[in-house]
Amino acid sequence: MSGREGGKKKPLKAPKKAAKDMDDDEMAFKQKQKEEQKAMEALKAKAAGKGPLASGGIKKSGKK
Repeated sequence: MSGREGGKKKPLKAPKKAAKDMDDDEMAFKQKQKEEQKAMEALKAKAAGKGPLASGGIKKSGKK
């Protein structure tokens, strides 16, 4: 038993799946998802410039 035989065997690479033909519904769904993703990215970028939304919270008085 040489050192190369020990341990877990690597699985053979699976063949690539053939690209399936998408019908109109799937194409529309993918397009809609891409548009929603772009809208979310834009909203994230817009919200990143502002401070925290809940700036209230526990209010501390100036007295000691």
